[in-house]
Amino acid sequence: MTQGIIVKAIGGFYYVLSDGVAVECKARGLFRKNGIVPLVGDIAEITPNPGGKGVITGIKQRKNSFIRPAVANIDCLVIVVTAAFPAADTYFIDRITVTAETAGCEIVICINKTDINAGDDLFRIYSSAGYSTIRTCSLTGFGINELKRLTTDKISVLAGNSGVGKSSLMNALDPGFGLVVGEISKKLKRGKHTTRHVELLPAGGQTLIADTPGFESFDFANTEITEKKTLQYAFPEFRRYSGECRFSDCLHKNEPGCAVTDALREGIILPSRYGSYVKMLARALQNS
Repeated sequence: MTQGIIVKAIGGFYYVLSDGVAVECKARGLFRKNGIVPLVGDIAEITPNPGGKGVITGIKQRKNSFIRPAVANIDCLVIVVTAAFPAADTYFIDRITVTAETAGCEIVICINKTDINAGDDLFRIYSSAGYSTIRTCSLTGFGINELKRLTTDKISVLAGNSGVGKSSLMNALDPGFGLVVGEISKKLKRGKHTTRHVELLPAGGQTLIADTPGFESFDFANTEITEKKTLQYAFPEFRRYSGECRFSDCLHKNEPGCAVTDALREGIILPSRYGSYVKMLARALQNS
């Protein structure tokens, strides 16, 4: 028996990277019986078969997992956005950051296509929130070294709308990836899906990085925060004021003596982030 990480899953076959070699495996029937689905990123125990293939016999406990895209044990979620087209939707981005915060992932906001638009507003919003925020251009190589530094020796996933340039960034990080790059539809102002599944690609050392299908396939259903008091802790700029409100159960909405709304009025917390919080709070209150 040996151990490795699942780097690709297609049609019931799992490819487990072990000692630098990807071993094609099937999962034991017991997994299906118990309702367990191995995910890309899982640490799997495998028993080799003759002919270089194997059987997955066990899955180590996950530190996090997502349903769609189907990945597990992610260290760093790189949210790729652009101020060009397709233009970023900050509420959608904020839902992703909350999902990643809840899952315990590091978060990098990557503003791509800066040769067209530098994305100053996006940079201001997310850097002031406390996230690692970088600007990149896959055409010129601008910012690629910084992206490489932030993903080195981690399991990272690039997520973002179709057409923001995720596959191009992957190719810029390592030309050997050779990922297919799509074009933006001028009529629809959005990209075509060029990534159909999640695959972790080795990028030297302990670095594994994956492109994913667009935000359109990001599943929030099992990561939505439904506890109203918990939501505020998924906003790092709110956490700075923990314990400073007049009321210990403050929801940072209309309460007097609220340190968060004071910071909003002072311009320390930005309106788009606070607006996203209010929308998510309303959903949490409906579900509580």
